[in-house]
Amino acid sequence: MAEDSQRNFRSVYYEKVGFRGVEEKKSLEILLKDDRLDIEKLCTFSQRFPLPSMYRILVWKVLLGIIPPHHESHTLVMKYRTEQYRDVYHALQVIRFIKDFTPQVEVFLRMHQLESGRLPRNLAFPLEPEDEVFLAIAKAMEEVVEDNIDCYWLVSSFVNQLNNKYKDSLPQLPKVLEQYLNVEDNRLLAHLKACSAVSKLPYNLWFKKCFAGCLPESSLQRVWDKVISGSCKILVFVALEILLTFKMKIMALTNAEKITQFLENIPQDNTDAIVSKAIDLWHKHCGMPVHLKQVDFF
Repeated sequence: MAEDSQRNFRSVYYEKVGFRGVEEKKSLEILLKDDRLDIEKLCTFSQRFPLPSMYRILVWKVLLGIIPPHHESHTLVMKYRTEQYRDVYHALQVIRFIKDFTPQVEVFLRMHQLESGRLPRNLAFPLEPEDEVFLAIAKAMEEVVEDNIDCYWLVSSFVNQLNNKYKDSLPQLPKVLEQYLNVEDNRLLAHLKACSAVSKLPYNLWFKKCFAGCLPESSLQRVWDKVISGSCKILVFVALEILLTFKMKIMALTNAEKITQFLENIPQDNTDAIVSKAIDLWHKHCGMPVHLKQVDFF
C-alpha cells in the first residue's frame, strides 16, 4: 500500500511539473519487455497516453499487424516484409509504372494498388478519390517515418484499417460531430446552419484523410496514436476542437465556402494545444479506457 501511495504521489508530482511523460515512458517500456506483447494493454496505453516518439513506430507496427506480438519473430517477419517490398518494387519497374525519379509517395501508391489488385492499365488513368486519400496519408507518414520500407507498410496497413475496420464508422462521423457541437456550442452550430456550411465542412480532409494535410506531423501523430489503437471517434473531437478554437473567426464569416476554405488551411501555430484539448474532450464525452488501472502502469 505504501508503495502504491509513493507511486501515485510521484505521478502527480511529475504531472504538475510537466514531466508526466517520464512515468509514461517507463510504463510503456515495461509492457514492451514482455516476450509476447499484450495487444490489449498496448491499445489501452495508446488510448490513454501519447506514445513516446522513440517507441511509436514499433507500437504502430505491432497494432497494425505488420509484425506479430512475439519479439523473437520481429526480425524474421520484417525480413519477409522487406523481400516483399523489393519484389513489388521490382515488378513495377519492369512494367514501367515507376522510375528512379518517381516520388516516393507515388511509389507507395502504385505498390499498394498492385498488391490490392487495383493497379490501372496505364499511367494515364486519373487517380481515384481513395488514391488521393492514400497519397495524403503517405505524405504525412513520410515526415514521421524515415525508413521507406517501414513507411510503406505503415501507410498501407493504416489505409487498410480505415477501409476495413472503420468502413461503417467513418461515414457516420459528420453527424456525430454535429451532435457534440450542439452540446458544446449550439450557437456556433446555429451559425454554421444559417450559413449552410454544415454539409460543406471539410469532412474528407478531417475524417477520410485523418487530418493529413491539415495538422503538422508533430500534432498529427498524437491523433493517429488513438486511431491506430482503436478509436476513429477521436477524429470527431479534433474537428470539434478546431471549430471551438476558431469560433470567433468562423462567426465572422457568413459564406459557407469561405468557412470551408479557412478550415482547410487553419493556422499551424497552436495545433498541439488543439489536439490536447480534443483528447480531453474525447475523454470527457467517451470516458477513459479502463482495461488497465493506473496502478498497472505506475
